[in-house]
Amino acid sequence: MPDSAAEQATSLDRPGGQRTDPYRVLARTYRPQRLSELIGQEALVRTLTNALRTGRIAHAFLLTGIRGVGKTTTARIIARALNCIGPDGQGQPTPEPCGLCPNCVAIAEGRHIDVLEMDAATRTGIDDVRELVDSVRYAPTSARFKVYIVDEVHMLSEKAFNGLLKTLEEPPPQTIFIFATTEVRKVPVTVLSRCQRFDLRRVEGERLRRHLAEIAAKEQVRVDPAALALLVRAAEGSVRDGLSLLDQAIALLGADGDAAITATQVQDMLGLADRGRVLALFEQVVQGDVRGALDRLAELYELGTEPEAVLQDLLEISHWLTRIKVAPEAAQAFGVAAADAERGQALAERLTVPVLARNWQMLLKGLDDVRQAPSPLLAAEMVLVRLAYVAELPPPAELARQLTSGQDQPAPLPAPRPAAPGPVARAVRTTVQAEPAPIEPWPPELAEPGAEFDAQPEVTAPRSFAEAVDLFRRFGEPMLHGWLYQAAHLVHFEPGRIELQLGAGTPAGLTGRIAAALGRWTGRPWLVSVGENGAASAPSLAEQAAAAKRARIDALTHDPRVKPILESFPGARIVDVRPAAGDPLEPTLERP
Repeated sequence: MPDSAAEQATSLDRPGGQRTDPYRVLARTYRPQRLSELIGQEALVRTLTNALRTGRIAHAFLLTGIRGVGKTTTARIIARALNCIGPDGQGQPTPEPCGLCPNCVAIAEGRHIDVLEMDAATRTGIDDVRELVDSVRYAPTSARFKVYIVDEVHMLSEKAFNGLLKTLEEPPPQTIFIFATTEVRKVPVTVLSRCQRFDLRRVEGERLRRHLAEIAAKEQVRVDPAALALLVRAAEGSVRDGLSLLDQAIALLGADGDAAITATQVQDMLGLADRGRVLALFEQVVQGDVRGALDRLAELYELGTEPEAVLQDLLEISHWLTRIKVAPEAAQAFGVAAADAERGQALAERLTVPVLARNWQMLLKGLDDVRQAPSPLLAAEMVLVRLAYVAELPPPAELARQLTSGQDQPAPLPAPRPAAPGPVARAVRTTVQAEPAPIEPWPPELAEPGAEFDAQPEVTAPRSFAEAVDLFRRFGEPMLHGWLYQAAHLVHFEPGRIELQLGAGTPAGLTGRIAAALGRWTGRPWLVSVGENGAASAPSLAEQAAAAKRARIDALTHDPRVKPILESFPGARIVDVRPAAGDPLEPTLERP
């Protein structure tokens, strides 16, 4: 409600219907005057209401929360609630101060002699606190309680806090301290332990939307639902920020009182991108469409959207899609249009959580680059290029397994499908050519026995499983080589037939692709199958190589030629053994 009854009246005596009184912003005009008018702070309201009605009033309160959720407003309400005497002068402390008695009016106008407000952001020293402590010893002049409101209390110096401790622990009767802060972690624990603490929460989006809609109706202004959703989203749970933005939107509307505030106007006012356009940009990025993504970014930039805002929206979409993966109902989140919700649901089904997490990390790092770069637009373009080119990479877990598989020269990464030509695309392709290519499902019909194959020149049919696996390294199949080297356990091998036990998480269609590749290279059909559970199998090639390496290190440690060297350097040990030419570490795999 407005601050006072007098402030509700608006004079329109001037020609043209202009106001004759100074304009008060919405955040001040509709500042709550009673506990019941606070929105989104039910726990605080219930606790303070019961305390005032039962007389169980603490001597010190600490109010903490983000900017604009009502910390200072709540402190002033408490001061009025403690000192209200009612219209007849006989009232007692109440959660519903009358707003009409001399104490309520004086506190609301900030001129009551017994209610002192101190801004700790500008008065941080011990001298300021000493002045406050000296005044505490005097009884209230006209009010029931003497109330000290210290805003941004975390800004006080260490000496100032120490000077306040004794008085705060044992204040004189009828003295109340109310502290407000946005950085409660910077308040010493010795102060926290002496206060009754209340954490003011961000106001939930739907509740804030209703509040803004009610105030817009009182101001006789029409606001489209989509525009309200954007205002709420930008406010981030802060009532004051929401009212300030609504004030700005009303001013943007100007004298055209019959028109409604639209989403487009709010987007222009805040420099936001259209959510549908940003969602389309995200789709292009995860599809590897570099040209389309850069064109979309240029379109948003021409419409007045800042590159930083675009990346922030992409971060929000990445988080939103991740939530959809774990909680599908998140697709219908507040402020999301039905069409965008459907697109988000479909997109979340195509992407995995590791891929979304990778996008999140890259966008987070890219946001810092945009903020620090001389040209934010160019930095944002490079972020999109990087995102588009990693879109073709396998999930991070598969990349980690590939990096430990031991191959030296992986095959070049295929370029994204519609990648833009030119020096930028070529440069990026060069930097990522050492990344592994993803395993794609292989048509099972290509692995059928009897299919026709053309043998590669100078390829000898493998005589062991180790030789068969080495073919995948030689012919540029790093992911297949990694799976076979790290996760495959041989059950049976003979030319033309391999039986394996495969580790958990093996991609679908892996055996079919192995058989098809061997067939192409050797010119004969191969059958690759998965053995029954419990079948005897040999350790993987990686495990055997590691065991052989450990055995070589142990043997060298006791070698008469090496032992004197180790003894000459106390604490020295052999950490690696590299094979000489023609002496590979990988063993010849024997049948289990």
